Amino acid sequence: MSTAETNNAKAAQATVDMKLEVVVLPVTDVDRAKDFYTSLGWRLDADFAASEDFRVVQVTPPGSEASVIFGKGITAGTPGSIEDLQLTVYDIDAAHDELAALGVDVSDVYHDAGGVFHHAGTEARVSGPADGHADYGSYVSFRDPDGNGWVLQEIRVRLPGRVDPVSKYADAQELEAALRRAAAAHGEHEARTGEADANWPDWYARYMFAEATGQELPV
Repeated sequence: MSTAETNNAKAAQATVDMKLEVVVLPVTDVDRAKDFYTSLGWRLDADFAASEDFRVVQVTPPGSEASVIFGKGITAGTPGSIEDLQLTVYDIDAAHDELAALGVDVSDVYHDAGGVFHHAGTEARVSGPADGHADYGSYVSFRDPDGNGWVLQEIRVRLPGRVDPVSKYADAQELEAALRRAAAAHGEHEARTGEADANWPDWYARYMFAEATGQELPV
């Protein structure tokens, strides 16, 4: 058995969950960073100062299970040295417009010439979304005041096996948005069939569960 096959076999036997919980960012001005990230609508979870030399601020992007921590005395990293931290969004155009409206210096929507993942920096960027807004293919990028870099990637339907079959919503607004997407898709469904669907709650439920868990959407 090859080394890769051995490692895959070991991974298949792993039983301990290891979920990404926190990303630590090196920043110069803690209050400036705090103001920037909370202005994006990121939830402020904590702001603890044990002394003048040790402070911990935690924020969480909307809908994310992983959080971001920055502060004083928590990392030896150089401020602005973090590149290509990635967030996923359902609608890349809406995400771009929201960031721009908040005053963020955000890139235009782009896709990568390689078609697999984005290159480093701005290399191989092609203006506009991926053809047909193909999942995993469209991006925008921005930086925080220190220069730490973020990339947003559009994913509507995940590839099979990429997520556990668990559906949940972070808050009422996220659930409302999911209901509106289901309503729009259901309207298209009725237009295609030419019939009013009396069993629409079942269709909504199947659509929303499939969308949240990365399965094929009903049509």
